[in-house]
Amino acid sequence: MANLLIVESPSKVSTIKSYLGSGYKVLASKGHVRDLPKSTLGVDIDNDFEPKYINIRGKGDLIKELKKEAKSAGKVFLATDPDREGEAISWHLVKALDIPAEKIKRVTFNELTKTAIKAAIKNPRDIDMDIVNAQQARRILDRIVGYKLSPYLWKRVKSGLSAGRVQSVATRIIVEREDEIREFIPKEYWTIEAELKSGSGAVVAKFYGKGSEKTELVSEGETMAIVRELDGKEFTVKSVKKAVRQKNPAPPFTTSTMQQEASRKLGFQSQRIMKVAQELYEGINLGSEHGGVHGLITYMRTDSLRVSDEAAEAAREYITSKFGGEYYPSARRVYKTKANAQDAHEAIRPSDIALEPDMIKSRLTNDQYKLYKLIWSRFLASQMASAVIDTINADITAAGFTFHTSGYSIKFPGYKSLYEDSDDDNGSDGDKKTQLPKLTEGEVLSASAILPEQHFTEPPPRYNEASLIKFLEEKGIGRPSTYTPIITTIIARGYVKRESKSFVPTQLGEITTRLMVAKFPNIVDYRFTANMEDQLDAIESGDDTLLSVLREFYGDFAESLESALSDTDSESYEMPVEKTDMVCDKCGSIMVVKEGRFGKFAACPNYPGCKNTKPLNSNQDEKKEEEKPVQESGEKCEKCGSNMVVRSGRYGSFLACANYPSCKNTKQITKDIGVACPKCGARVIQKHGRNKSVFYSCERYPDCDFSSWDMPAGENCPDCGAPLFIKKGKNLACCKSEGCGFKKEIEERNE
Repeated sequence: MANLLIVESPSKVSTIKSYLGSGYKVLASKGHVRDLPKSTLGVDIDNDFEPKYINIRGKGDLIKELKKEAKSAGKVFLATDPDREGEAISWHLVKALDIPAEKIKRVTFNELTKTAIKAAIKNPRDIDMDIVNAQQARRILDRIVGYKLSPYLWKRVKSGLSAGRVQSVATRIIVEREDEIREFIPKEYWTIEAELKSGSGAVVAKFYGKGSEKTELVSEGETMAIVRELDGKEFTVKSVKKAVRQKNPAPPFTTSTMQQEASRKLGFQSQRIMKVAQELYEGINLGSEHGGVHGLITYMRTDSLRVSDEAAEAAREYITSKFGGEYYPSARRVYKTKANAQDAHEAIRPSDIALEPDMIKSRLTNDQYKLYKLIWSRFLASQMASAVIDTINADITAAGFTFHTSGYSIKFPGYKSLYEDSDDDNGSDGDKKTQLPKLTEGEVLSASAILPEQHFTEPPPRYNEASLIKFLEEKGIGRPSTYTPIITTIIARGYVKRESKSFVPTQLGEITTRLMVAKFPNIVDYRFTANMEDQLDAIESGDDTLLSVLREFYGDFAESLESALSDTDSESYEMPVEKTDMVCDKCGSIMVVKEGRFGKFAACPNYPGCKNTKPLNSNQDEKKEEEKPVQESGEKCEKCGSNMVVRSGRYGSFLACANYPSCKNTKQITKDIGVACPKCGARVIQKHGRNKSVFYSCERYPDCDFSSWDMPAGENCPDCGAPLFIKKGKNLACCKSEGCGFKKEIEERNE
């Protein structure tokens, strides 16, 4: 009698089956099979928060098939992902398939390799109900907040809004940074650089202060007074300090650091990073020369820095054979995981260090190759010897003023021969990556130029993917599996938008945040949210219970909700009306912008007394193209080299050569949406069609014929594995709409 092994993702099936052979049947649950219902709260608050799970719509045939196979199997190995969500899916499978207790075997593996899978099968365990309850607590908390708060937001702000427990905090972070930027008052300051010459080369030194006391230059007057005093004066080397220091490598990746580094170095958005990491984990066909299908990295949702003994030993052997013994430290490097981290998995590392990125490049997509190389290099570097750096710092004096210069050079590259940290781009610890000429104390230098320069302090930068994820991690908000869904959700809900690579709050996000801070301060409080994560961790470790955490939360939450619902304060949290320059031809009122299922339109403000509506811009006078200011695109014409500028036509905006009519080159305006093409893996770009409509196509078109009116989500359907698309900005739907039927509201997605 064959055994049954159930995984989450269909893409893992063939890989695992090839390792286990004919004694096992391997099937996929395609994600969750049960969840809380969409149409009701689904949580009996008065009966100890009892959740009322139902089978997910569209999973009936799959559940029937799995139930049949489980009944005829000798043993049922539940091999869902090794995290809270995976543990909960295994538990739901037991309930939905009615698997007898004596058949149940829970197995987990950190990497999809033959060794890891065989070892897991030999060491099964029971389903860990503490982990399941931690997931249930998160799901119930998020459902209560979303279900109870959303109607309140409809009433006070705008209909159709959704509230989220952690997402509301993330929105607040971005809103508060925008407030800081608005309130920032620039302050003037000045610097002075001296370009000096010694007998062995040129030196650039920066003004430090009067004597040994640091002086801040805040005005042109005091700066120019110093410049005049320096005119014609000798510059003398007062002191030269040389040192040798070591720079240690960064630890291997966690989910957070992988997302931050891939965002900075590769320019990937977090959703794209996690999609590619999932592909690398689940397995890539490397061809017969490399043994077929391989899972290339360990599990990609982790905040642990632990590395197995086997992986560390493999790294030692590789480093000493490829680089030499001096490139391996005197003792193995062990990195300390943060106190609140979950240590169930290893850090993210290659599952086989011998599979060098360039060796298998032809078998990977461009995105897969880039991310695998980053993970491979970072892990190997984390096990290598420190870099040895020669540093030099010199103080130079003139007319009683002190100037400072510094630099460094690499004495021994160590791990830097393989991997450069992002913070090394501008030098190490603030030093410029320059080689100073030989300087000796008492040496007199000649000044070729004294350069004063005015500056102004700058506001804090807006958050981008890397800095927001870093902030969330530092504050303990969310966990590795939630960072990407948090960002995806607040953008999909319209609370935040992207400008270039930064996050900017929308008007809706700012108004909603202001209301949440006033009425539900705990929900959007950083410490409260982080403490809730700690409580979920305590449930998982068995130090707390699901019921006590839910009771503690709901008492304060229900009180805040009741107070908010009964509050009659006069402060308005409604979205301000956006007026047009169009006059209603039925009643003479100035028409306003409204939004419907097909987008924005102009409507009479006297509705329902006057129900007149018009398409936007329908009666506005068309201005002549030459009267409009030219908007530069930043692109060059590939035919004549002139600038390309933005023009408007009957079908919307497009790019045209500024040298028109001598050059009549035009092209569509496109936008990279940060999602891989479902057909070939290249970039998907947003284009404009007729009537100013928007559609999406592969950048390799027509070589790749992918195109769609709906935006690809960069994720696969949990039911059938086909690509998912974002429908009307709020639903995830399977591309196989007739054969599958999977559809899910974005705001109700889990971890």
